Amino acid sequence: MNTDLLEKSPVADILRKSLNGQRLTFEDGVRLFESDDVNAIGCAANEIRRRKHGERAYYIVNRHINYTDVCKNRCRFCAFSRSEGEEGAYVLSVPEIVEKARELWAELQFSELHIVGGLHPTLPFSYYLDMLSALKAEFPGVHLQAFTAVEIAHLADIAGLNVEACLIKLREAGLGSLPGGGAEVFADRVREAICPEKISGDDWLDVMRSAHQIGLKSNATMLYGHLETAEEKVEHLIRLRKLQDETGGFLCFIPLRFHPENTRLAHLAAPISGLDDLKTVAISRLMLDNFPHIKVFWIMLGVKVAQVALSYGASDFDGTVVEEKITHRAGAATPQGLTVEDIRRLIEEAGLAPVERNTLYEEVRRADNRMPAVS
Repeated sequence: MNTDLLEKSPVADILRKSLNGQRLTFEDGVRLFESDDVNAIGCAANEIRRRKHGERAYYIVNRHINYTDVCKNRCRFCAFSRSEGEEGAYVLSVPEIVEKARELWAELQFSELHIVGGLHPTLPFSYYLDMLSALKAEFPGVHLQAFTAVEIAHLADIAGLNVEACLIKLREAGLGSLPGGGAEVFADRVREAICPEKISGDDWLDVMRSAHQIGLKSNATMLYGHLETAEEKVEHLIRLRKLQDETGGFLCFIPLRFHPENTRLAHLAAPISGLDDLKTVAISRLMLDNFPHIKVFWIMLGVKVAQVALSYGASDFDGTVVEEKITHRAGAATPQGLTVEDIRRLIEEAGLAPVERNTLYEEVRRADNRMPAVS
């Protein structure tokens, strides 16, 4: 750790607090976001990462499936969604979803299926239960991470159930954990501007609380680089930290860079620099002291920035992905997927040891090209 870099920083007092194990305040977080000393902030965040995980960086062999782009919300920041009957709108049948998962199974033998989609206004609850059951029957050792908190609230509504009862039925069908999408920024002002139809930040947190209380783990996210202020970002992080204090159910936090192309917020396309990305990753690591991992979603950040972020507090490089539609419809120029060899090389180039994990951050050891049983 470069102590001279830290001591000369205008935010040295805050960085010392974090390194001494003291929890950062709202005011500390705002000062960090307003600071231009990205390298000193990153240096402190990297030291915290190192204390938690040594020289290890994690990745997962996974496969994304977006089962439909039809969504009743049509959020202003989203380029993925379509209305029912609109050109380009699609819904995958359950057999098609299973076939998509089969496509690269022999080659990848993924440990996770990551499944999200739009809030389809007419699909019945049975569709989602059948989807999970069919995938679990076909891939009994694969963890199904499916349905954001926003989707869960929608499914509870169409099923006529409260959130907890809905989650229990989904878990019985094969649901293993929840992804972290849909959080965006919790501030009411921001949500009213970019996603007024979406559930509130309070409701998002309540869904996650219910999931954690019945033993389902989840991820958490924040979408940055649009209308939000430094204060609103810090408030978001603190509210996540507070729920993690209460439940301990979050596996990781994923900062998501906003991609404006093809959205109704394209006029907000002020460039987000790689330094902004790295600062957000680093501050997230410092503020979220009770989160085990900060994950970089290379699809949104770009492969090279994501690689550098492993030295700015991130401990997880996400995974192979294979096929991603949501960010690419918003103009992402990143690959659709990466090979295991690519991911391991990128981590090693960053000076860290690549460790394959499953969804619950248990180490995966492969032998004779066979997939070990994972939850």
